[in-house]
Parts: sequence; structure tokens; C-alpha cells
Amino acid sequence: MSTSELQELCENVTQLTQEVGDFIRGERKHFKQSSVEKKGHNDLVSYVDKTAEQMLVNGLSELLPGSGFITEEKTSSVKGQVYNWIIDPLDGTTNFIHGLPCFCISIGLLKGETLVLGVVHELNLDECFYAWENGGAYMNGDKISVSPEKRLGESLIATGFPYHDYDRMVPYMEVFDYCMRNTHGLRRLGSAAADLAYVACGRFEAFYEYGLNAWDVAGGIVLVKEAGGTISDFSGGTNFLFGKEILSSNSGVHEEFLGVIREKFKN
Repeated sequence: MSTSELQELCENVTQLTQEVGDFIRGERKHFKQSSVEKKGHNDLVSYVDKTAEQMLVNGLSELLPGSGFITEEKTSSVKGQVYNWIIDPLDGTTNFIHGLPCFCISIGLLKGETLVLGVVHELNLDECFYAWENGGAYMNGDKISVSPEKRLGESLIATGFPYHDYDRMVPYMEVFDYCMRNTHGLRRLGSAAADLAYVACGRFEAFYEYGLNAWDVAGGIVLVKEAGGTISDFSGGTNFLFGKEILSSNSGVHEEFLGVIREKFKN
């Protein structure tokens, strides 16, 4: 698929997220707590997640026939030979359930083992972030780029709190403590997709978290890379899509922050 074809596909995907986003926002107006189901400890889902995911699967199947899917709610088990969509229909479900911003639709397109397209649509501010391979990154039509800051001490950091895997809480809290004392502060939005999008557009200098799934980060990874940022796992390697740990930054502070994480996590 050429760069121009990827661009056209990306534009069509953003339109699809607008339509599915309208459904999600509409359901939020009369959503009831009784609709919530538990998939596991602190892992919540509702008919909104499932319906939104099915809408995305149907729409993306039409946009790219023959493609497969890796989805959070398992509405499709089809695997594509070349292209596979990685979908989180509602990243930030707990926020949605409690009536809090922010929550997102997150979509990444995997070609073989390479992510080539990403869309993160934050539905409360109606900000649609999107990028395609070698095409740059954008938000609602405007090109975006990562922050130019080069010092961790002048940076704002995003993170997410572990909600079921507590095995690495000690080193996690040591990094948290370091950031509280040595940066502009930390923020926890409750949506990894939004965290990555905000790194891509320069609102955060860096984001780190462990325990994430591929659908939480796939769309945002493309955004950060195309906006000029850097992504790694906690060892500085490339196992961040399926490896359940990620450090993303504006590139300028990556090595400094990676040194802190390596020290605390002993990587």
C-alpha cells in the first residue's frame, strides 16, 4: 500500500471513528451502572464497548477487505494474512462508566509486524489524532509534533496506575516518586491512548506504564513516531506493542527517563 493509499485509508478511518464516537457519546447521556459487566478484577465492560467494537469491525472490513482483527472485546477472531486492525473501541471504559473524561477510540493497523496507521479519537473534546507511515501526525486537520523539551526536570509526565497486575508496584512507585520530585509533575488520565496522543502533540513530554495490551497502545504508537517521538520498552528495546510495558517520549528526554526506569526496574 502506497503512502497516498494509506493517507486515504486513514481519512476514511477517522470518519468511521466520528460515526462510532457519535454512538458512544449518545449512549453516555443515559448510561446506567446496571449495564456494567466485570471481565476481571477492575476490568469493566458494557454493551457500549461491544456494540462500538462491532461497528468498527464492520466498517474497517469494508474499508480494507481481507484484513483481520485483534480486538479487546473479541467481536472478531479473523486474522489477516498481511493486514490486521488492532482495536480498542473505548479506551477509558472506567472513566466512561463514571461519567468522567477522557475516553477514546483507538485503532492501529499492523502490516506484518509493522504498525503503519494509527487513529486515536478522544470523544469529550472531539479531538481526532491520526497518522500514517511516513505521512506525519495530525489532530483535526492540523499537523502536530512532540515537545522540544530536552530536560526531564522541565517535563510533564503521564502514567497509568496498574489495576490488576501488582507484581511490579515497588519499582513503579519508585519511578513515580522520582518523577514527583524531579519533573513538573505527573498526570493520570485513565486512557493510555490519550496519553500517547498527548505526547504526540506536545502536551506531555513522556508517558510510561506497564500491564497494557496491544489495543491500548497500537494507535498511539504510530502517532508518537510520526510526530517525531521515541517509543521503547523498559529495557530500551522494541517489545512495546505486545510486551505489556511502554515508554514513549518526545525523544529529547527519552534516554534520561529510560535511565531512571532501567535503574528502578533493574532492566
